[in-house]
Amino acid sequence: MDAANIELQTKRAEWDSTNNNFELHLHLGPHYHFFNGALHPIVSQAESVWDLTFDKRKTLGDLRQSIFQLLDFWEGDMILSVAKFVPAGLHVYQMLDGDDLMLCEMEIADGEDLFVWNGVEVGGIQIPTGSDCEPLLLNVLHLATSGEGEKCQQLVESPHVFPSNAEVGAVLTALAVPVGVLFVSATDPAGEENWVAVPKEDLKKTFREQGLRNKSSVLVQDSRDDNRYPAETLLLKQGKWFAGMNEINWLQVQNLCELESEEKQVKISATVNTVVFDLRIKAIKELKLMKELAENSCLRSIDRNGKLLCPVPDSYTLKEAELKMGSSLGLCPGKAPTSSQLFLFFTVGSDVQPGTEMEIIVEETISVRDCLKLMLEKSGLPGDTWHLRKMDWCYEAGEPLCEEDATLRELMICSGDTLLLIEGKLPPPGFLKVPIWWYQPWGPTGHWKSHPDQRTGTPSPGGVWRAASTQGAPGDLHGEVSLRYLGDLEISEDATVAELKSQAMTLSSSSEFVIPSPAFLRAWTVESQRPGRLLRTNRQQLKEYRLGRKTEICLELLQKEENLGPQDVVLRTQMRLPGERAYAPCVDLVWDTARGWTAGSLRQRVAHFCSLPVEKIEIAKYFPEKFEWLPISSWNQQLTKRKKKKKQDNLQGAPYYLKDGDTIGIKNLLVEDDEDFSTVADDLGKKSQEALRVQSSDLFSSARTPGRPRAPEASLSIHVGSFR
Repeated sequence: MDAANIELQTKRAEWDSTNNNFELHLHLGPHYHFFNGALHPIVSQAESVWDLTFDKRKTLGDLRQSIFQLLDFWEGDMILSVAKFVPAGLHVYQMLDGDDLMLCEMEIADGEDLFVWNGVEVGGIQIPTGSDCEPLLLNVLHLATSGEGEKCQQLVESPHVFPSNAEVGAVLTALAVPVGVLFVSATDPAGEENWVAVPKEDLKKTFREQGLRNKSSVLVQDSRDDNRYPAETLLLKQGKWFAGMNEINWLQVQNLCELESEEKQVKISATVNTVVFDLRIKAIKELKLMKELAENSCLRSIDRNGKLLCPVPDSYTLKEAELKMGSSLGLCPGKAPTSSQLFLFFTVGSDVQPGTEMEIIVEETISVRDCLKLMLEKSGLPGDTWHLRKMDWCYEAGEPLCEEDATLRELMICSGDTLLLIEGKLPPPGFLKVPIWWYQPWGPTGHWKSHPDQRTGTPSPGGVWRAASTQGAPGDLHGEVSLRYLGDLEISEDATVAELKSQAMTLSSSSEFVIPSPAFLRAWTVESQRPGRLLRTNRQQLKEYRLGRKTEICLELLQKEENLGPQDVVLRTQMRLPGERAYAPCVDLVWDTARGWTAGSLRQRVAHFCSLPVEKIEIAKYFPEKFEWLPISSWNQQLTKRKKKKKQDNLQGAPYYLKDGDTIGIKNLLVEDDEDFSTVADDLGKKSQEALRVQSSDLFSSARTPGRPRAPEASLSIHVGSFR
C-alpha cells in the first residue's frame, strides 16, 4: 500500500508539473548589444539565453525573485519585458508589470522570450520599445559605385533597418542622397510584382503608413542620375517590372559582335508589329557597324542573369517573338536558325553551370543518333558509350532520349532547349537499367561514404554505402537508413517483381548476404535516398508500376517469407515504453485494407497484433519532418456542410496521408493513460528546427548561401479554344 501511495504521489507530481509548468527563455541584457536597429548577442545565442522552467501559478514577483537568485551578479533594478525575434534581430515589446499577478493571468505563453534588463538602456544605448517602433528589415536597391567612385549602370541590393514609425524619407538620408525619388515594390491584384514611385508628399509618412513590411524592397533614385540611369532601365536589367512600362516603346540593343563601335548599346524605338529584321538593321546603323553584318548577324534576348538566349528569327514581329518593350537584346555574329532548324544548348554531364553550355544549330528532322554524333564531334569527346538527356526546368537531367531513330521534332525538342551528353550506353528498347541498392535500417559502424548518382552512368564499385541522414523517433530503427550499392541490373519491362528479386540475387555484391529465396526480400523504389514506393505484388510486371528510366530499387531482407497481396500495407509499429517518453524497436505490421482505409480497421488490426483490447490502445502516426505525432481515432467521422451526411474516414487522405513504411506509435492504456506520444528527441528536434529558422531569418548572423540557379525563364502562351 505504501508503494502504491508513493507511486500515486509521483504520478500526481508529474501530472502537476506537466500541466502547470512552462518554459521561459531569458535573454540577459548584459550579454546583448544594440546595432542595426535591433538587439544582437555579443558572443553567441547559446551564451545569451537561459532556459527556465517555472510554475505559471506563481506571481510575477516570484519569477523576478527566482531570476535574482539565479543571476547573483545582477545589480540594480531588474525589468522583465516581452521580447520577440524579428528579421532584424531581437526587439523588446511591453514591460511586465504587477508583481502580485499570477503568470497565467498575464497571458504569458509557453516558450515566451523575456528580456532581462534595467528598463532603460543596453551597453549605454537607450533601447526603443513597443510595437510602434518595431524594426523593419528592408532590401534597398541603389546604383553601384566603381573603384574610382563613379556610379555604374548596375543595381546593388543591401539590407537596411528602420523603425516602423520613422518617415519613409529616412531611406534617402541613410544613403546620403539629398534629393531623390523612391520606388517601392508592390503586388498587383494578379499577384505580379510592380514598382511604383512614392509621391514627394508621402515621404513624410511612416513606413507602416506606407504599407512597407519586413523584406520589402525599395529603389533609391538620385535626382542627379535620373537622366543618365532611368529607373525603368535599371529595373528592367534586374528583371523587374516598372509601373510605367506600358508607356515604353523601345528596346535596348547591345553590341556583342566583338567589333569596336562608338556606342556599346543603343535604344531602338519600335512597336509590337515591328519586324525583327528591320530592328536588327536599324541597330547596325545606329551602332555604326559594318554593313556586311546585315548578312551574318542575329538578335538574341538577354535574360536577367545576362545569359544569351536563342536567336530570334528575322521574319518574326516583336509580338510573335514575345519580346517585351524595354527588354535587352544582343547583336551577335552568326545567322539565326531558319524555320526548319533548331538552336540548341548542350553540355557534358549533369552538373550544369549556367553560361558554360555549348551551342549548335541542327535540322529539326535530324535523328537523335545523328544529333548525338554532331555534339560529340563539337565537344571533342571520343567513343560511342554516350546518350542524350533533356535538361528540365530546374537544371537537372530528365528522361533519356531512348528512341535514337526518332527525329528531334517527333520528340518535341524546341529551339532553346538544353541537351545533356551523359556517359553510358542506353539499354535496348523494352529494357530498364536499374541501380540496385541493399537497404538496412541501420548502417555499419564507421565512416560513411556518399555514393555518386548512378543515373549519370558513372560506374562505381559494388559495396559502396550511401547514408540517408534523417530524423526519427527514439528507438525507431528506420529513423536512419543506409543504402549499399550492389550494381546495375538490366532487366525487361515485362519481367515481374519476383524476377527482379531473383536477378538481383545474382549480382556479385549480394553474394555476401544469406538470402534463402526471393520471398525473403521486399522491394522498394528509392526516393530522396530512402525507401519510397513498395513493389508489393510479386507477380506484377515492372511496366505496370511505370518505374521510368531514372528509377532506383532497394531490397530489404526479411526474417521470414512474405507474399503481399495487392491491398496489404506495411507499417512500422513501435510500442510506447511506459513512463520513459521513448519507444521499443520497430516491428513490421501487415494491414489488409480490403475493408477500407479506416481508423477503426487499423485500430482493430493493431490491437490484434499487440494482443490487447481495442479500447485499451491509442495509436498515432509519426511525422519525422515535424517531430510530431498525430493520434488516430476511430470516431473522427466528419460532417459535410452541404449534404449533411457522415463522411467515412480515409487514412490515405488529410490529415494522415498514410502509406507504406509509415511509423505508428502504440500506447498501452492499461499501463499508461496520458495523451502524450512525443519523446525527448522530438523536443530537441523542434528546438533545433526553431533555432535554424531564427538563424536563417537573421540576416546578420551569417552570409547567405546562393541557391542553385534555375533555368532561363521562357514565356508561356496558353490558348483556350471555344467549345460553344
